[in-house]
Amino acid sequence: MSGSVVPARRRGLADEVADRIRDAVFDGVYAPGSQLREVELAEALGVSRGPVREALLKLEREGLVRSAWHRGTTVTALSGEDVAELDSLRAALEHLAVELVVDRAGEDALAAIEAVVRRMDRALDEHEMVRCDLEFHDAVYAAAGHRRLGEAWQAIRSQVHLFLLTRIGVATDGYLTGIPAEHRELVAALRARDRARALTLFAEHRRHAFEVLSGRTAERESVTAPGPPVSGFPGPGSSTRSG
Repeated sequence: MSGSVVPARRRGLADEVADRIRDAVFDGVYAPGSQLREVELAEALGVSRGPVREALLKLEREGLVRSAWHRGTTVTALSGEDVAELDSLRAALEHLAVELVVDRAGEDALAAIEAVVRRMDRALDEHEMVRCDLEFHDAVYAAAGHRRLGEAWQAIRSQVHLFLLTRIGVATDGYLTGIPAEHRELVAALRARDRARALTLFAEHRRHAFEVLSGRTAERESVTAPGPPVSGFPGPGSSTRSG
């Protein structure tokens, strides 16, 4: 080979900008369908347009935003097809993860899953509960001990987060009170090494969110809502995560 290996790029400003935009979306600053304008984002974050443009490309690869020449960049609004595809892919990944956890997860891994459920009991609002829900599944995939499976989960994690945010945007009845108990049942099945029950409970856990969203997207092409002014955006040195 005549060429050489390109030096690795340190984590840079564009990555931090992507983190800030992602946090803002997940914290509800920008709802699905909201437009993200480079100039306004750059001004709010105190950076040039270059890092913002690069950050938006990164978020587009994650599926969190979409770009179109006539509309610019918007936060992804999930269509009925999006919901169905994401649910079916998540189901396939989760099926393998649950089987692996039941078969070989050690006590430390199971305790880590259980610790997330305890944090759910202290969640103050739906957004914090969604974060805990995602952290629970992070712990399940970590306990599965399958690197490529974990990478596949990370590839869709932002979209699943958006899926859950859209779900609580449609209906929140019983969400804060019901989710911790639901997850305690999941942990109990994993601890009991009851593969059939664990797979059934995980499927039921997914099904309710899917039914809420698929019912709504059958009525509308997508779930959209205008976001607040860009002045509510966090600065590059701060974080909006509360859990």
